[in-house]
Amino acid sequence: MTFADLDLSNQLQYAIDDLKFEKPTPIQQEAFPVIRSGKDVVGVAQTGTGKTFAYMLPILRDLPFLKTQHPRVLVLVPTRELVLQVVEDIEKLSKYLNIRVLGVYGGVNINTQKQGIAQGQDIIVATPGRLYDLALSNVLKLKTIQKLVIDEVDVMLDLGFRFQLMNIFDLLPEKRQNILFSATMTEEVAFLIEDFFKNPEKISIAVSGTPLENISQIAYDVPNFFTKVNLLLHLLKDKTTFKKVLIFVGYKRTADLLFKHLEPVFGDESCIIHSNKTQNYRIRSIKQFDEGFNRILLATDVMARGLDFDNVSHVINFDTPDFPENYMHRIGRTGRAEKLGNAILLSTAKEQKFKEAIEALMDYKIPLNKLPEEVKISELLTEDERPNQEHLQSKNRVTAEFKSGDAFHEKSEKNKKVNLGGSYRREIAKKYKKPKTRGDKNYNKRNKKK
Repeated sequence: MTFADLDLSNQLQYAIDDLKFEKPTPIQQEAFPVIRSGKDVVGVAQTGTGKTFAYMLPILRDLPFLKTQHPRVLVLVPTRELVLQVVEDIEKLSKYLNIRVLGVYGGVNINTQKQGIAQGQDIIVATPGRLYDLALSNVLKLKTIQKLVIDEVDVMLDLGFRFQLMNIFDLLPEKRQNILFSATMTEEVAFLIEDFFKNPEKISIAVSGTPLENISQIAYDVPNFFTKVNLLLHLLKDKTTFKKVLIFVGYKRTADLLFKHLEPVFGDESCIIHSNKTQNYRIRSIKQFDEGFNRILLATDVMARGLDFDNVSHVINFDTPDFPENYMHRIGRTGRAEKLGNAILLSTAKEQKFKEAIEALMDYKIPLNKLPEEVKISELLTEDERPNQEHLQSKNRVTAEFKSGDAFHEKSEKNKKVNLGGSYRREIAKKYKKPKTRGDKNYNKRNKKK
């Protein structure tokens, strides 16, 4: 099937031709007629399969031109970066349409966004928190929404947006089409569908644990963090093979520590994104990596979820994710649009149980490579890797295990005084015969006579 078989409008077909897309992905092909029918839709497909176009093509196909101020389509996504990407995708598709689209997210001036909404919009793409703030300000009216799209809903719930989502549902009209897309179907997602969707039609293209056939996977067993760093530096020096590399770490602190070792070696070739970085820094890093100015991008899971990068040659899992589904999201950043990709997994002894869970989910044993001889095995350990004996001084001092050293001594006499509260004040008043209150003149006279 080609895009011409989907009954697109001429304007949409022109935009698809400009993008040089020929065939729709399976999720795009399956979702198009169902979304056009007006039914509630739940789409489950692996990351990198073109979910944004899967819901936007049928929506734009039937969205008529109207001179209305308030939006008719609402798209909710978990992160600011994803807002910008979805807006960009909509602008590409609506190149020959008269459609107004605005992205709103936190971390920037809300007044600028209010002005944009006041000018009139057809489609709003938003993070839940900022959208709710705008709705409460009465600048954004949600009663005109005809179609609600919730993209990457599993991440949204993981980030704690359930409360905002519930409040947003209360502000929306009851008569609307609900469209939900997710890479995984968790219990919480299932409860959300049961509570707010009306007889949704489910479109499932691939089980979340199915390994992508076009991605080559290998693994390394590595003793510790700094040996991982040595291996990573060794691999990344091969610029011919590692042309465009996305490195995943689980935590911001680990990301910063790793970046300190990468930056002196690779300089401007490397960049980093996580939630503690400023919005401008994150947007600049993503753009520079996507356009090829930076060869290496270091990211946490949440930041890179849903982002579409072209021609990523390798995804390197610097740490092994606790949840096996996250591994699928990570490696889905390479091998996109049916291109070949590569994924590398680094695991310490403590991470072997996570690796086994990933392999069980995929029903696939990741081939294990030996460490190259050139890679030095480091004996240096991070604080988290050191044996517990080295942390005795960090224990709570009231526990039996703690023994004070020479630096601890008895309190001096003056520091042993205890705050006596009211009784102390009464003793002072008795000694100096102070008046009970400032205005008690009779009390003062009586004491003088005595």
